[in-house]
Amino acid sequence: MTRITTLLGRLRGAALALAAATLMAGGAAAEGYAPQKVVYHVNYTGGEEHRAYRGAMRNIQNHINAVGAENLVTRVMLHGDGVGLLKAANADDRLQTTVASLKSQGVSFHVCANTLRGREIDPDADLYDVWEEDIVPSGVAHLAHLQAEGYTYIKP
Repeated sequence: MTRITTLLGRLRGAALALAAATLMAGGAAAEGYAPQKVVYHVNYTGGEEHRAYRGAMRNIQNHINAVGAENLVTRVMLHGDGVGLLKAANADDRLQTTVASLKSQGVSFHVCANTLRGREIDPDADLYDVWEEDIVPSGVAHLAHLQAEGYTYIKP
């Protein structure tokens, strides 16, 4: 019984040490990056089961995990077919949860007014969680503005 108890104690100790090392490694990765400002550009369709949109959202979450939300200012610019992300989220609970989670971590979603007008999309009725301050006059002009402000452009 003593050997088994000792072995279990050692295994628990090793598991705790591994867990602590994993947590410290995650913290070290986040601390290894300087603060960043990024704009993710989404102007494509989501495809089957919204895979492309889910992939882009996964890229953003991975970015946050690596750098730390406190070290990252993240904007997502949606125009053209990319507005479909928030249109799909309106009816897809899983995509809604992902968008809400990213927003809770400080990610801002911007929607092109030109796209809304041209495609006759009502942001209140047709899109998930879009507010007046989320709508920009022109998606491409806003991308250029953010890049001039020092944001790194990312096309997932």
